[in-house]
Amino acid sequence: MRQLTSLDAQFLNVESTTTQGHVGSLILLDPSTAPGGQVSLESVRAVLEPRLHLAPPLRQRLVEVPLGLGRPYWADDPHFDIEFHLRELALPAPGTREQLGEQVARIHARPLDRRRPLWEGYVITGLEDGRAAYYSKIHHAAIDGISGAEILETIMDVTPEPREVPPEDVAESRPLPSRAELVRRGLTAAALNPLEVLRSVPRSLSYLDELPGAANIPGAGLVSSTAGLVSRALGGGHHVGHRDLHAPRTPFNGHITSHRRFAFGSVQLADVKRVKDHFDMTVNDVVMTLTAAALRRWLLDHDALPPTPLVVAVPVSVRTEEQSGTHGNEVSVMTAELPTHLADAHDRLVFMRDSMAEAKRHFEPVPATILKDLSQMLPTALSGMAARALFRLATVPGVLFNLFVSNVPGPQLPLYVAGAKVEAIYPVSAVTDFTGGLNITLFSYDGAIDFGLVACREMVPDVWNLIGYLQEALDELLELAA
Repeated sequence: MRQLTSLDAQFLNVESTTTQGHVGSLILLDPSTAPGGQVSLESVRAVLEPRLHLAPPLRQRLVEVPLGLGRPYWADDPHFDIEFHLRELALPAPGTREQLGEQVARIHARPLDRRRPLWEGYVITGLEDGRAAYYSKIHHAAIDGISGAEILETIMDVTPEPREVPPEDVAESRPLPSRAELVRRGLTAAALNPLEVLRSVPRSLSYLDELPGAANIPGAGLVSSTAGLVSRALGGGHHVGHRDLHAPRTPFNGHITSHRRFAFGSVQLADVKRVKDHFDMTVNDVVMTLTAAALRRWLLDHDALPPTPLVVAVPVSVRTEEQSGTHGNEVSVMTAELPTHLADAHDRLVFMRDSMAEAKRHFEPVPATILKDLSQMLPTALSGMAARALFRLATVPGVLFNLFVSNVPGPQLPLYVAGAKVEAIYPVSAVTDFTGGLNITLFSYDGAIDFGLVACREMVPDVWNLIGYLQEALDELLELAA
């Protein structure tokens, strides 16, 4: 068994009737390279099932500690049934991208069954031009962006012919732990928790005011400054200084509903690099500039463009080499201003480059474990209520930041699923009251940057427009770089 970290547990605790804690991906497939020119549930299962032991979260279920005495554990499910998790469906004709996005949005809006391993996979056929797709979702409590990509690779191959995988060492199936054992573990963990807090939290508290939403937490500034003084007196690191970022209100900030929209599209990595090289930027700087231009256009469509920059939260992987191949969450977050207020494309590029440099300058000294450390402070028995209360506190009276934009690196070579060539890998993330009703996540794969946009259906009903605006923004930058 493996206990969830304090940060992993928060992705469970924030779930409600409108908020789900899972993330997913939509893989677009070309079946022409597969045996018989088809992709089916049976062919995907034949590849995935023998490899399940390579990705333990796919066969592990949650085991709750009675009375909330400790964080839950992951334990092998003695009744694991792949037929429950792996499913298939066919789109009605003509099977357009919009139909596919609508189907993914509906599945993504549904919660996962906590009595089973927290994932589902769908083989989707009936797409236009003979294409197929594989959509999967898994709970964020089990993975982050990097470990999620590693799990996704278990079903993929570098050639149309599936690779040989060493068979699993057959072990005797063990029953789930008894209530008595879980209570014993919970009491032991509760006794050790204060020691863990004393060891890790004081250093992180001095950076509390760097986290999104700290301004809305009563006393956060005082706690941060006091902890900073103590840390420096004891020889701690230098605090760069708090940035006072103010996110304006937008139509996609507020209380979300349980309904979703999903849109997806790609731009060529070579085009992004051409802009990057011409203006001496990073790929991520250019991508963020594209995002700013697309959001500006959408806000103008809705007569809702603020006169000040949007504030964007950017997840950052803090996974070390030693943690490679492990699961759970090793992430932190930094914030930056997004130049939606600037009409000129070149001005947006310069602003974005400087904004990201400033964000990194403030992020670098922040402890990599800050989110884990501060999550550790929440009493286990109250963590669900506390996390949801903080989410509500964070949205009243102001906006902490406007949306999340995530950039996950991926392999730059062709991949295959059951012999079918992977044409694109579109991320499907999550939205909450806290993070905003729109999430933009991108995944780089085989010479392209694949965008997945998920939104609250009522807040951003026309999310497909943003996909077109991203490409138009890139075309504009390419003209400047010509």
